[in-house]
Amino acid sequence: MGRRLFYCAGAFAVAAAGIYLNNTSLLAEHRPGKPVLLAHRGIAQRFDETDLKNDTCTASRMLPPKHDYLENTVRSMEAGFAAGADIVEIDVHPTTDGQFAVFHDWTLDCRTDGHGITREHAMADMKKLDIGYGYTADGGKSFPFRGRGIGMMPTLAQVLSTFPDRRFLINIKSRDPSEGEKLAGVFNGLSTARRAEIIVYGGDAPIDVIRQRVPDIKTASRQSLKGCLTGYIGYGWTGLLPDTCQQRMMLVPINIAPWLWGWPDRFLNRMQDAGTEVFVLGPYHGGEFSTGIDDPAQLARLPQNYAAGIWTNEIETIGRLLE
Repeated sequence: MGRRLFYCAGAFAVAAAGIYLNNTSLLAEHRPGKPVLLAHRGIAQRFDETDLKNDTCTASRMLPPKHDYLENTVRSMEAGFAAGADIVEIDVHPTTDGQFAVFHDWTLDCRTDGHGITREHAMADMKKLDIGYGYTADGGKSFPFRGRGIGMMPTLAQVLSTFPDRRFLINIKSRDPSEGEKLAGVFNGLSTARRAEIIVYGGDAPIDVIRQRVPDIKTASRQSLKGCLTGYIGYGWTGLLPDTCQQRMMLVPINIAPWLWGWPDRFLNRMQDAGTEVFVLGPYHGGEFSTGIDDPAQLARLPQNYAAGIWTNEIETIGRLLE
C-alpha cells in the first residue's frame, strides 16, 4: 500500500512538473517590440460609466470636456494616431444608399439633431446632421459642441481612403448577417495587404459571414471571445487552443490575465502562432462592460516589457506614458 502511494505521488509530481514546464512563461521566448495601442473611438469625450446599458445616451452624461474632439470623426482619428495609436476603433452602420456610416449609436437622437434608427437613413441626409448636438456635461444647461459637428459624420470609404496605411478595428453594431455580407463585399475589394491592417468585431451572425467570405481578416464576436477565453483556461495547459482562438482578436481583462496558462509570453506566443492578436482591457467585474487601460495605475499592472495590444479610452494619456 505504501509503495503504491509512493508511486502515485511520484507520478503526480512528474505530471505537475510537466504541466509547469509546458506553461511557465519563464522558459518562453520573450516577445520583442513595443505595445500595440488601440484607441477606442479615436480621441473621444469621456462619460460617466456608472450603470451603463446598451441604450444609455452617453452624450447626455459627458464628463467636463478636456478637449474638443468628437468620436468617430476623421479629426478624432488623426489626433488618435498622432497621440500614439497604432489602431483606431470605429463603429459602422449600413445606410439606405449603399454606404457605411461611421457613427456609434444605433439611433440618431442621442448625439445628433436627427431622429430615428441610423441604418434607416441615407448617408447623404446624415452628412447634414450636427453630430455634436446632444453632448452636455451639466444636465442640459449647456451644449458645448452644438453647431460644431455639422457634416462631420464620415463614411467607411472616406476613412479608409483618408488613412490608406493605418490600422482600424471596425465594430459592427448589429446582429444582422446581411451587414456581414455587405462589409465582406467592401473588404474583398481591398488588397490583401490592406485587409491585413483591419480587424472586425461585432455580433455573432455578421462576424460568421465575414469569416466565411473574407477568411484572412481577423475577427472577434461575443461567441468567439467567450469560447477562446473559457476554453483556454480549461485546457490551454496542454498547449492546444480552441478553434475560437484561431485567426481572431482576443480581449483579455487585466485582472483575468494572470489566470491564463503561460501568461504573459508563452500565452502571447501561442496566440501569435494561431494568428490571433491580443489586447488587454481594464478590469472585468462581472458586468456587461470592461474599461480600457486608461490611467498609470492600470498601465503599471502590465508585465514588464509587455509587447502586445493595449485597449485604451485615453490614448492621449497612455500614448504619452509609453513614449
